[in-house]
Formats: sequence, structure tokens, C-alpha cells
Amino acid sequence: MANPLPLHGLQAQRNRLRVDPLWNGLRMESATERPIIGKREMTETLAVQIVNYILASALSPGAHLTAQELALRFSVSRFPVSQALQLLESKGVLIHERNRGYFVSDKKQISPEALGLPLRDHGADLYFRIAEDHLQGRLPDPASETYLRDTYGVSKAELNASLSRIALEGWAERRPGYGWSFSPMLTTPESLEQTYRVRLALEPAALLESTYSLDPLTAARCRNAELRLLAGAIETDSADVLHERGVRFHEAIVGASKNPFFLETVRRINRVRRLLSYRSMVDRKRYRQQCQEHLEILDLLQAEKNKQASEALRRHLEHTVENLKQIDDVLKG
Repeated sequence: MANPLPLHGLQAQRNRLRVDPLWNGLRMESATERPIIGKREMTETLAVQIVNYILASALSPGAHLTAQELALRFSVSRFPVSQALQLLESKGVLIHERNRGYFVSDKKQISPEALGLPLRDHGADLYFRIAEDHLQGRLPDPASETYLRDTYGVSKAELNASLSRIALEGWAERRPGYGWSFSPMLTTPESLEQTYRVRLALEPAALLESTYSLDPLTAARCRNAELRLLAGAIETDSADVLHERGVRFHEAIVGASKNPFFLETVRRINRVRRLLSYRSMVDRKRYRQQCQEHLEILDLLQAEKNKQASEALRRHLEHTVENLKQIDDVLKG
């Protein structure tokens, strides 16, 4: 059993760990700096998450957003999502059409900062604090919800939101009758490399399926996301946005195989590798090369040169493994 966290109760409220939004490591935060999360803050936080989703997915003007889809993605009910969609409509990010829903507008500057939205996502802060403590082996197993609330000084609703996200990603599960257990499956650099070995076996093969067909709209969204990063977003996007963009690229090109077993396997791997993937984002220089390699793969696929695209994808994944070995100390924490 891992050693329990040394901080709990009142002491945890006096000195909390906070994770930098760009995953630049941990630093101490006074309890008085952390505001109470109310309905307005929840609405604004969800609005930031939706904006980041639009940016990471490079959604074009006219793209349809549904409250149900977003509620599932962010592990919340539809009501706060609807409130966040209304807020983004008032800021010109979305257009609402009666009986049809919300659509992305052609507004140019939609970063949270440009919209006057809070730059910090307190739900993400809590998620990252739990993630870091899990990676460092500081969480007891199992951990009761009371213990977790006291340790992190959060409400039941805030904790449940983060635990729902963690459970969806597959690195924790509720124990019948008592607390939560956290999976030891992906807590080392070696295990992260193993996920890439599996991807090396699967993803290039998916591009060679006889049923492969990448639709132009998906290809355009993937391309726009890469070009946006190359234009400067590599340095400014949050860890969540950077990770989501990479996930969506690989799932999009694998999904075009029309073989659901390839896609479901890659999705499962992407969910469980998030923990160490966030840490690897300390080194952002490698993202320029990754973007260029993604664009090369897209060019080959759109030219229907799938064999060459498969080889390029294999080289791309091999480069990522090599880059991860160079930041082994960062991944180990």
C-alpha cells in the first residue's frame, strides 16, 4: 500500500498543491487564494472548456455543438452545459438557431483571455493534483471520498466531477461500499513507452485497411488544428488542449479505417496514457516537429498514398518514443 498523503484536514486547507495550467510542475497555494466555486464560476469554467474543445478540434464556423455530447465529454449534467453555451452565445462565439441548437460562429479571437473568461480551470487543477499524487504514490489504496475531500479541501460536487473524469479515463474505479482504487497500470515512463509500442503495431496497420477513407471535412479539421499550433498556439495552449489535439488527430486517421476494433483500442490507450502525457508537455519544442509530421501524413492520405502514409506514421511514433527518452527525468517526476 502506498503511503498516504501527509496533508489532510485543516493543514491541507492551509497549504495546497496547485498544478500550473501548462504543467510546469507543482507549487504551493494558500487556501485563501482559492475561490469558492459557485454557479457562475461553474458556468465560466465550462465555457473555457468548450472554447478549448473548439480550438483543439479546429472546428469550423457552422460546426454543430450539442449539450448532450458536451455533458458526456466533461462529465457534467446538461443544465450547466446549457448555461455555458448561452454565455458563449452572448460573447459571439456561438450562434443559436431555434429548434436546431448551437453552432460555431466565425468570430476570430476566441481564446479565454480574449473573451474575458477565467484562465484557470479549478476542476482541471483538482484533476492534476490527484494525478500528480497518484504518480508519486502518495494516495492510499483504497481512498475514501471523505479522505479525498479533506485532503484537497473541495466540495463533494467538485470531487465527484474530477473522479468521474478519472474513472472515464480508466485509471481509477469506485470500490463497492468503500472509496476509490487507483490503477498502477500507467505510472512509469516505461509503461508510457509500452503504450507507444502497441500503437506502433496498430496505427500504421489501420491506414492499410481496404475500407480506409478519410473524409475531406475531417482532414480539413485536422490540418487546421496543426496550422493553428504552428502559428503560435504551441506556446500558449494549455496541456489539456495540446493533448486533446494530438488525441483527435490520431483517432481521426485511425477511425477512417472503418474498423471499429482499431479505433476502440487506440481510444482506450489514449485515455490511460493522459497522466504521463501531461508531464511530457514541459518540453514543447518537439511539438513543431510533430505538427509537421502530422501534416505530411495528411498530405499522403489525401493523395491516397496510404502505404507511404503508414510508413510516415510509423516514423512519427518512433520519433515520439525517442523524444520521450530524452525527458525521462521529467516523466519520473
